[in-house]
Amino acid sequence: MTDNTNTPVAVIGLGLMGQALAGAFLKAGHPTIVWNRTASKADQLMAEGARLAPTVGDALKAGSLTIICVTDYQAVYELLGGSDAELDGTTLINLTSGSSAQAREAARWAEQRGAHYLDGAIMAIPQAIGTAEAVILHSGPQPDLDAHKATLDALGTVAYLGADHGLASLYDVAGLAMMWSVLNAWLQGTAMLRTAGVDAATYATFAQQIAAGVAGWLPGYAEQIDNGSFPAEVSALETDARAMAHLIEESEALGVNAELPKLIKAMADRSIAAGHGGEQYPVLIEEFGRPRDN
Repeated sequence: MTDNTNTPVAVIGLGLMGQALAGAFLKAGHPTIVWNRTASKADQLMAEGARLAPTVGDALKAGSLTIICVTDYQAVYELLGGSDAELDGTTLINLTSGSSAQAREAARWAEQRGAHYLDGAIMAIPQAIGTAEAVILHSGPQPDLDAHKATLDALGTVAYLGADHGLASLYDVAGLAMMWSVLNAWLQGTAMLRTAGVDAATYATFAQQIAAGVAGWLPGYAEQIDNGSFPAEVSALETDARAMAHLIEESEALGVNAELPKLIKAMADRSIAAGHGGEQYPVLIEEFGRPRDN
């Protein structure tokens, strides 16, 4: 394992996140080589000790480890497919956002050109990079990650998910689904309570308690899903559906948008119609697990 701060690192792409990544490597003492289409974005990093590579190929040659974080996977191909970009023997970590299919295809593309390739996802805002709160997901061959983990620790908390290159992207979007669902549920409740003069800050404290309580159910519910058995230990789905109807009725009576609770109840109603009304809420995984016919 490479474990000293003399390990040179190249960072390709200097948007807000790329700048934060390069800055964290510099702060940890790593010689840091950077490249960006607009070279002026490297000015502050150069003032901190980074070296600007004239071309992408020069950046690849200069770093023992190369991080690329750009707009999309098409930009990855355009930059790394250039005539001067030699990938053979390089270790490349792609932290560009995309789908799991794009990650797997990029892995095949890079490995065909001789690169050691890992795909990743950043579960943090730029300001958190370099702290333990910044979780960086990685997927691909574990030996390639292990060889550079000590260097990558400069960015935050390294989380290895498995050999499938698509896992980091899948976890990323699954996390987004969780994030938006929690926020949307809070906004629904906030909109309702505002009609009674309750401000968002007051409700937020109550909502945090609810969210933490529901989060505590997840391991037990996950066990039911993995076992394929959904005994109604807490509440049956048909009981939940009656509460959903109350939520819809109250929202409409208050003049608040009821689209979200109606969508949830429609899924519950389909599951009940299929004979699952006496089972517990996680049985809805069957509804989430198949596409809805339009």
